[in-house]
Amino acid sequence: MNFSNRDMDMTNGAIGSQLIAFALPMLLGLCFQQLYTTVDTVVVGQFVSKTALAAVGCTGNIINMLVGFCNGLAIGATVIISQRFGARDDKNLSLAVQTTIVMTFIMSVIMTVVGILIAPLALEWMNTPADVIDEATVYLQIYFAGISGLMIYNMGSGILRAVGDSRRPLYFLIISSVLNVGLDLMFVCWFKMGVDGVAYATILSQFISAILVLVLLTRSHAPYRIIWSRLRLDFPILRNIMKIGFPAGIQQAVISFSNVFVQSYINAYGSDCMAGWAAYNRLDAFIVLPANSLSQASATFSAQNYGAHKYGRFKEGARIALLYSIIATVALTAIAMLLRRPLLMLINSDPGMLEYGEHFILWISPFYALTCFNGIYSGAMRGMNDSRTPMIITISCFVVFRQIFLLVCRLLSVGFMSVTLAYPVGWALCSVLVTLYYRRQVRIRLAE
Repeated sequence: MNFSNRDMDMTNGAIGSQLIAFALPMLLGLCFQQLYTTVDTVVVGQFVSKTALAAVGCTGNIINMLVGFCNGLAIGATVIISQRFGARDDKNLSLAVQTTIVMTFIMSVIMTVVGILIAPLALEWMNTPADVIDEATVYLQIYFAGISGLMIYNMGSGILRAVGDSRRPLYFLIISSVLNVGLDLMFVCWFKMGVDGVAYATILSQFISAILVLVLLTRSHAPYRIIWSRLRLDFPILRNIMKIGFPAGIQQAVISFSNVFVQSYINAYGSDCMAGWAAYNRLDAFIVLPANSLSQASATFSAQNYGAHKYGRFKEGARIALLYSIIATVALTAIAMLLRRPLLMLINSDPGMLEYGEHFILWISPFYALTCFNGIYSGAMRGMNDSRTPMIITISCFVVFRQIFLLVCRLLSVGFMSVTLAYPVGWALCSVLVTLYYRRQVRIRLAE
C-alpha cells in the first residue's frame, strides 16, 4: 500500500500515545476553527456595538443546524474510509473518497440555497428583537452564500483524519484563521463594514482552507487521493456512508434546531441577556474542545480497529479517551470559572452583558464533564457502524426532554433559572443512557 508517512495506523502500538498524537493536532485545529466565530464576536463586540454582538451571537444555532447535518455526513464518510484503511482495502478506499467529494459538492449547493432562504424565517421563530434582527439577517445570508468553503474543508479534512493525518488540516486552519483575523480588522476597522465585514472575512478565509485541502488531496499519490476524472457516486458506498452519517447529521441538526427555541427563551430577556449568552457561548465552545477532539479521535480509532477486527483495542481505546477527555474538561472548566470576568471582558465590557455572562458560566460550566460520556461513547459506537441509537438517545435528551423541561418550568413560573438548568439536566440524562447502551453493545457485539 502507498500511504503517506503522515498517516497513522492505529491498529498497532501504544493506545494512549496514539490518541494524544492524533487528537492534539485536531484539538488545535478545532481551536483555530472556533477563532472564526470568536474573532467575529470580539471584533463586533469591541469595535461595532452591543447589538451587533447580539446579532452575530444569536445566529450560531441556525448555522449549526445546517452545517451540523453536513458534518454528520462527514462523520459517516470518515468512518467508512477509516474502516477501509484499517482493512487495507485500496479499491473501496478510493471509491469512498470519490463518492465523498461528489456528495460534498451536491450538499454545498443545497445548503447554500436553503440557508439563504430560511435565515429571515428562523430569526423570526426565535423572537429576535427589532434592534438586532436586521444585522443578524445580513450576517446569516452572507455566511450561507459562502458556506461551501466550510463544507469542502470539513469533508476534505475528514478524509485526511480518517487515515490518521490530523496535522495538515491543522496547518490549513492556522493559515485561514490568521487570514480571518486580518480581514476582520481590515473590513471592520478600516472599511467600517460592520457585521457585513466579519461575515465576508469568514467566508473568504474558509474558501482558502477549502482550496488548500483540495489541492493536497489532488496531488497525493495515496489511494485516498482525489481523481477528478473518476469522480462519481458509488451507491453501495454512499448507502453505507448515509447509514452512519445520516443519523449523526440528523442528531446535530435537530439539536441545533431545538437550541433555536432555547435561544427564543434567551431573546425574551432582551439584548443584554442575548449578548451575555453569546459571550458565554464563545467560552463554552473552547471548554468542550478537548472532549470533541477526543470524540473524533475515538471514532477514527474505533473504526480502524473494528475494520481490523481488533476488538480488545477498540474497548481500551474508548476507556482511555474518556479518561483523558474528563481530565481536560475539568481543568478548563476550573480556569473558565476562576477567570470568568476578565475572559468575558475580552469580548465586551458592558455591565449588563457581564452580569448575564457570569451567571451562565457559574451555573452551567460545572457540569461539562458529563458531556464526555456521550461524546466518547457515541464516537466509539459510530466506529462499529452503530449511529442510529446514539442519535435517538441524544435527540430524546437534548431536544424532547429539554423542551418539555423548559415548558414545564415556564408553566410553573420558574423563570430565568430554567433556561440555565435545561442544559445540565439534559447532559446528565444523556450520559447515563449512552453509557448503559454502550456497555450493553460492547458485551453483545465485541464479545471475545
